[in-house]
Amino acid sequence: MNERQREAVLATEGPVLVLAGAGTGKTRAITYRAAYLIERGVPPGAILAVTFTNKAADVMKQRISDLLWSIGRDASDMWVSTFHSFCARLLRRESRHLGLPRDFAIYDDDDQTSAVKRALVQLDFSADDYPPRSIRAQISHAKNHGITPDEMASQAAQARNPEREDVARIYAAYEDILRRAAAVDFDDLLLLAVKLLREHPEARAAWNNRFQYVMVDEFQDTNGAQEELVRLLAGSRKNVCVVGDEDQSIYGWRGARAGNLKRFTEDFPGAKIIRLEENYRSTQTILDAAAAVVQNNSERLGKNLRATAGSGAPLKFFEATDSTAEADFVCGQIASVVREEPGAHVAVLYRTGAQSRSFEEVLRRLGIRHRVVGGFSFYKRAEVRNALAYLRLLFHPEDNVRLLRVLNVPPRGIGAATIAALESRAREKGKSLWDTIASGELASGKKFPASLRSFHEMMEALREECRDASTAALIETILDHTGYLDWIEQQDNLEHTSRAENLRELSNALAEATEQGQTLEDLLDHAALVSDSDEYDESATISLMTLHSAKGLEFDAVFLAGLEEGLLPHSRSSDTTAEIEEERRLFYVGMSRAKKSLVITRAAYRRSYGEDELRPSIPSRFLAEIPADLIEAAAGSQAEPGETRRYEPDPEFSSGYDYSRARAAYGWNNYNRPSSGRSLRSRSQYGRSPAPPAAKPLKAKDPLVGKRVRHPKYGIGTIIEVDGEGEDRRLTVSFQDYGPKKLIERYAHLQLA
Repeated sequence: MNERQREAVLATEGPVLVLAGAGTGKTRAITYRAAYLIERGVPPGAILAVTFTNKAADVMKQRISDLLWSIGRDASDMWVSTFHSFCARLLRRESRHLGLPRDFAIYDDDDQTSAVKRALVQLDFSADDYPPRSIRAQISHAKNHGITPDEMASQAAQARNPEREDVARIYAAYEDILRRAAAVDFDDLLLLAVKLLREHPEARAAWNNRFQYVMVDEFQDTNGAQEELVRLLAGSRKNVCVVGDEDQSIYGWRGARAGNLKRFTEDFPGAKIIRLEENYRSTQTILDAAAAVVQNNSERLGKNLRATAGSGAPLKFFEATDSTAEADFVCGQIASVVREEPGAHVAVLYRTGAQSRSFEEVLRRLGIRHRVVGGFSFYKRAEVRNALAYLRLLFHPEDNVRLLRVLNVPPRGIGAATIAALESRAREKGKSLWDTIASGELASGKKFPASLRSFHEMMEALREECRDASTAALIETILDHTGYLDWIEQQDNLEHTSRAENLRELSNALAEATEQGQTLEDLLDHAALVSDSDEYDESATISLMTLHSAKGLEFDAVFLAGLEEGLLPHSRSSDTTAEIEEERRLFYVGMSRAKKSLVITRAAYRRSYGEDELRPSIPSRFLAEIPADLIEAAAGSQAEPGETRRYEPDPEFSSGYDYSRARAAYGWNNYNRPSSGRSLRSRSQYGRSPAPPAAKPLKAKDPLVGKRVRHPKYGIGTIIEVDGEGEDRRLTVSFQDYGPKKLIERYAHLQLA
């Protein structure tokens, strides 16, 4: 161990904060600390170590056991677990204090959604108006912020928000359902554990006496309940050690509160602060570039990482004409890495899962094995397969498998009993399901339910509407006519916001296939072959993943793609300074995964959903934060060394940055302004413009763009686009809980918020 790691191990008494930068060996420090305590005679059962994943907990416990085995000691009694597992174990033993039976049930995500659905039925609310997954996310958000149903109702009444009052009623009914079932959900595990220790002094005293030492890994990811739990467990001894990196706090959407490491020093005055700054992963150039970006965030305790691997080569920056050229460049570079270093581990990182599609397709074309981490391959994702099933049915309605896949997606009230009767009648008559639906009759002359007739009418109308549509327009027409995209957007919550983006990316794939001269059959064959023959390859050294999935991992070479406003930082994360700072930390996490080489890319033009042609993008503001002497243009980049210019966001958009407003206001070349200081050297985004295929000129900004409005169903949102004039003017509004919606102004009943 180095000097600072040893200091963290030996500092056993009192509160300790270990600021552990990326790649500084924090796991080594915390496992040695636990082993040292046991070696000194502390009973293993008197030590509690908490982290955030079962895998991390298992690794920690195994390493401690391995260390102690060499001296003949046993650590099996030590409590090493996740927060939720610890709370469940605690509540089982103390359930009588809370009126819970010891064998209470724990509801998982599906159980919680079912409970929400039951609550909706009890209240006679429509699941279309109050999507259960969205309601479940809102309830979870409320619980993570300590808001009860009564408090939510009171807040909604004060704000004169009827929809929020309804959510509060659903929340109350949901809680009653759990109580009657003697069940708790994941959030309750934390909240009830805090309630137990806060309101029952005798129980708190017993657990304070049991746990002489408390250690928490990844403390930057804790939410309010977890922070309070740590304070309550610390007791009078205050022998609590937390380890974390403030610059890797990237889970604000699930309740983690930025600044919790700093708050620890306020909750525990006099806490010893130890900085692990010796980095065993990356080169100094990579560390300096990442540090230069993240230092723009506020409220940091700060640290200076020193690399043991030497200075290393400069970062590379590649500006492609479009997303296809971006994927071609990245995958070509990966082929070179694999050829020169067969054992190297390589990652392509991106902000949203939908970005994986173009990289997957090029890697397959090149015959390079890879794995998509944190999700299925693009064409295996349920929402993509559903959209393609609709597409298939337009031309082959006799395809029973595809029909059954989408018959009740989105939900149309076609239940299992109806489907069973339909299949029975089809078998009886020897017809396809589609022809059976068209006949309109069950056995003995009984009519099919109206829901089946409506499905048949919808598909016939859709087939007629698509008869003369171009290939590129088919998916958009299907998504709009069936209501599937709208339904997906309503089901998405704070944790899962990528499915609608995947559907839009499928539309982009069709457009690109058309441009490349492929027929619709070619694309459908390609999608079928990919989904049927591609297998998840555990041995692949090439990984594709989102930036969130990359946390805690490391790779020899990292390609960080999509450095554009609207992608990174994401368009949904641009309302506040806090959200932008979390996006900056996400970029920092991606940069600090690289050991030897880091390549950053962007597309000068990118296709947006609903657009027939490519549109110019705006470079990410984070690019301007990388010192020019640490990065250079890659060969073949549109951004070649030349005139010194860099992108700087207009002050109007520097806080509460809105991608659509900025794009409309800037145009393509308007942001190529000279700036003082060190900067990226280039032309193209910083001096000249590539020539993409027939890019449309941008319209002047409508004064409504950027206005915050309230919708009676979707709540608060921001107008991001205005199309048309007069009574038929259409507004695109990005809502906080539902994402973007296209609305006809005269029917939308919008009010300025």
